Amino acid sequence: MGYTPSNKAVYRAAFTHRSMNIKDTKGIPLNFERLEYLGDSILSTIVARYLFEELPSANEGELTRMKSKIVSRDKLNFIGKEMCLLDLLVCSGKKDGFGDDIYGNILEALIGAIFVDKGYEKCKKILHIIFFKPYIELNTLENEVVSYKSLLIEWSQKNKENLVFETEADSGMDPNINFYCKIVHNDKVLSKSRDISKKKSEERAAKKAVRILKL
Repeated sequence: MGYTPSNKAVYRAAFTHRSMNIKDTKGIPLNFERLEYLGDSILSTIVARYLFEELPSANEGELTRMKSKIVSRDKLNFIGKEMCLLDLLVCSGKKDGFGDDIYGNILEALIGAIFVDKGYEKCKKILHIIFFKPYIELNTLENEVVSYKSLLIEWSQKNKENLVFETEADSGMDPNINFYCKIVHNDKVLSKSRDISKKKSEERAAKKAVRILKL
C-alpha cells in the first residue's frame, strides 16, 4: 500500500470478523464493525473534498450525484474485490458464505484503520494512491448507474409507461434467497429475480429490465 503501518493492532481488527469472538482486556469486541462505521464517514468526507477540488465548475447537485456513485455499495464492493481484501479476513467459517457486501465492508474498515493509524491528511494521501488513482475515473463516472430501479422508475414516469414492481418473500430451498421480484410492464412480465433481500432482488430485476428495454 506504499507505507509502513505504525499501529498494527488496528489493522488486525480491520481484518477480523465478529465470528472470531475476540475481545480486549476490557471486554470490548475486536472486529472490523466499528472501523467500518468510521471508515464509511471518513471516506464520505474525503470523496466530498476530492470532488470539490477536482470539479470546480460542478454545482451542488452534480457533486452529490458523483459522490453517490463513488461511495455506492456496488462500487465499494468492486474495489474491495479487486484489492482481494477477503483473502486477508480472519473468520471462523467458510468465506464463500459471505455476500458481495463483505468486500465493501472490509474496505471501509481498512480506511477506518488508516485514519486511526495515520490521521486525516495522511489517510487522504494514501486513498489517492490506493483508491482514487486506480479505480475512480471522473470522465466515465458520469455514465455509471447507481440504482437501476431508480433509472427504471424515472424512465416509466417520464414516458408514462405502466411499470410495477411485485416483490414478495421467497421461502424456497435456498436459505440465501429470501425475496422474489417480478417487474410487470404493460401487463406483461418484463423480468424476474431472486436475492437475499428485497432491495437486492428489486435491483437485480431492474438491471435485467434496463438491458431488455435497452435504456
